[in-house]
Amino acid sequence: MTDDPPLWSPTGDSTRMTEFRQVLAASSSAQLPDYPALHAFSVQEPEAFWREVWRFTGVVGSEPGEQILETGAEFIQARWFPGVELNFAENLLRCRDERTALVGATEEGARRALTYAELYRETAGLASAMHRFGIQPGDRVAGYLPNVIETVVAMLATSWLGAIWSSCSPDFGTNGVCDRFGQISPRLLFVADGYVYGGKRLDCLPKVAEIQSRIEDIEQVVVVPVLTDQPDLSQLGDACRYAEFLADQGGDPPPFARLPFDHPLYIMYSSGTTGIPKCIVHGAGGTLLQHLKEHQLHVDLTPEDVLFYFTTCGWMMWNWLVSGLATGCTVVLYEGSPFARDGHRLLDLIDEEAVSVFGTSARYLASLESSGIKPSATHRLENLRTILSTGSPLSPGSYDFVYVHFKPDVALCSISGGTDIISCFVLGNPDAPIFRGEIQCKGLGMAVEIWNDSGEAVVGQKGELVCTRPFPSMPIGFWNDPDGSVYRSAYFERFPGIWAHGDYGEVTPRQGIIIHGRSDTVLNPGGVRIGTAEIYRQVERIDEVIDSVVIAQDWAGDVRVVLFVVLREGLELTDALTNRIRQEIRANTTPRHVPEVIVQVPDVPRTISGKVVELTVRNVVNGNPVTNQDALANPEALEAFRDRDELRA
Repeated sequence: MTDDPPLWSPTGDSTRMTEFRQVLAASSSAQLPDYPALHAFSVQEPEAFWREVWRFTGVVGSEPGEQILETGAEFIQARWFPGVELNFAENLLRCRDERTALVGATEEGARRALTYAELYRETAGLASAMHRFGIQPGDRVAGYLPNVIETVVAMLATSWLGAIWSSCSPDFGTNGVCDRFGQISPRLLFVADGYVYGGKRLDCLPKVAEIQSRIEDIEQVVVVPVLTDQPDLSQLGDACRYAEFLADQGGDPPPFARLPFDHPLYIMYSSGTTGIPKCIVHGAGGTLLQHLKEHQLHVDLTPEDVLFYFTTCGWMMWNWLVSGLATGCTVVLYEGSPFARDGHRLLDLIDEEAVSVFGTSARYLASLESSGIKPSATHRLENLRTILSTGSPLSPGSYDFVYVHFKPDVALCSISGGTDIISCFVLGNPDAPIFRGEIQCKGLGMAVEIWNDSGEAVVGQKGELVCTRPFPSMPIGFWNDPDGSVYRSAYFERFPGIWAHGDYGEVTPRQGIIIHGRSDTVLNPGGVRIGTAEIYRQVERIDEVIDSVVIAQDWAGDVRVVLFVVLREGLELTDALTNRIRQEIRANTTPRHVPEVIVQVPDVPRTISGKVVELTVRNVVNGNPVTNQDALANPEALEAFRDRDELRA
């Protein structure tokens, strides 16, 4: 609907987005009366736009020259800010005062905080120790760590020296870790002795010993104490405790290694659910500039804000969260289950730390609703002004839940992008209204369109999300892909020379965006393309259903839609409930969306970052091989999908 009222509208207060638009209009002599004009300018005049982003956000580095973008014969040959040198850590540590930089909180209620001055000193100390060890620009340093302050310090110290950081959360199994770190040959491995989740204290050191034995390039393991002050390292080879690695400091730290704009900063990984994970290399300058743009313009982040995102160190939202330090705000880290304290732990954190920007997943919001938790009835939420949601499409019903049971004046911004770009293609806008079920806008500098199968941009129709022009945070390459062939095949085969992201989406007539799911999991019964999110949005209306996954089963020379549901405890899938689910889907979509088969399962398999693995479920149902189950948080859940009698008829 294009005539429904907005759920939220700008207050009229000045925002960083408005200020930037006015500054850019003055510097470029362009007419930029509103966001659509600003976005059009940002993709049509990328050099003027990104130069102003650099200035406006105060990037620390050598001064950009006349040329901001070197274009090549193809998309991936674009080079941004040639000749510029900077250091990522120097930008995140530019503030060195007594304001709070980091807060580390746990599910058990422990809290530790560092000021910006303390964060600088701790990072300088670790950078000095790593320098003495011999870490050089381009070396790989890996972290198998929970979301604690030492993880941030280790990342910053790594980038201080121009080395490359890569991390996995400690709930990854040994195969998942070795599949990732084994490809990049880290010299140093930072680990924790264990972690706490859901009230359980989990020892990591046996897994670390196996990882160390399987990745010969690891020269030293540094153990961060989490479960105990003096972890027993006798089962490890070359290993020391974190404090021992820092010992014997003296003199000034090494200077920040200022390196070219596209010098490697992070190695991220594809999900690994359909093969060995791809190693995606992101550059320091592109990551920094994109995050500054998203934080300061699209989120309206300022030094007075308190920024939180629920994430692990194996998800790109951790990298996105930590970049908040470059704006000078307080960044809150959380380690543990989001549902501790009977589901109230993160809500407690909003009040305890005066969180103003709260980041979470669509699944978390849906889980709060299904659990009957009403945040405004139990918590003050007085500083909360923005809720960010990603990980999967945010259903219209979750918009209703937030505006009824959180705050009526909160800005609920669904955002969507990915590990591939370490940022967002579509996201929020503090200068635009929010409508139910829609992402507000295309990101500045991102030439995003929805294309049909003929490669034509469409509005009001579903199609492939593409980006038609280069952008600074595109990967600088894949690890061990010298000719770029793996990189090209990942993004540029669907439409030659155009970035096809793998999302199935829609631009609405008012230029909002709806993501209907991954295009590689689009259902295609009878040749009709159906996004899985279209079905999930209807299933979420059924109170008895707490989770679901929908896939296409190969059937009679075509495919048929199969829906698996997880029901509330003690409930069984009856014919009456099955019919009600089908009726809800039919009434709000089309007959093609209605599943031919609906099956009850005890759990839905997800990646460690919480994403439903539709492709993996489809492979199990269709009898295809399933590899890399270590990428899953709950691989045992797959057994409930195998050889089901209901799927044979």
